Amino acid sequence: MDEAAADFLAQKRIAVAGVARPGGETSANGIYRRLRQRGYQVFAVNPKADEVEGDRCYPNLSAVPDGVDAVVIATAPEAAEEVMAECAAIGVKRVWIHRGPGAGSYDEAAVALGRKWGIRVIPGGCPLMYGPASDGGHRLMRRIFSIRRLRSASVVAWASRSRR
Repeated sequence: MDEAAADFLAQKRIAVAGVARPGGETSANGIYRRLRQRGYQVFAVNPKADEVEGDRCYPNLSAVPDGVDAVVIATAPEAAEEVMAECAAIGVKRVWIHRGPGAGSYDEAAVALGRKWGIRVIPGGCPLMYGPASDGGHRLMRRIFSIRRLRSASVVAWASRSRR
């Protein structure tokens, strides 16, 4: 995941799908703000908003002038597949499907569609857990998730050995 995250964060033009309208707040808004603060050229995407965080908001990825290099999907899970299909249609090759402690935006059909179309999909976690976009709290979450994955892998390995 570290290599995929580094590749994603090496891109300069990143769209964040799922930012909330003024008066609302989602994880997408936090991702959008942090990437902007860190010098990325970010584009807010929400079909129901004209402006987000004081910046122009685009109704879809196709409306972003000159396209984007990467997309963070931080929508409701049921919208993720549609956003992924648009990524495929406009040639986006890097997509991060946001997922925090809960379900986040994760949708198995969106992941499968992205991979079918040759998109490098990061199916979980948050770009704020890595590299130049990270902060102490997100780096701690990354460590916790890494420990959980190691434990899960150890349990699976143990279970497969004990069946022999």
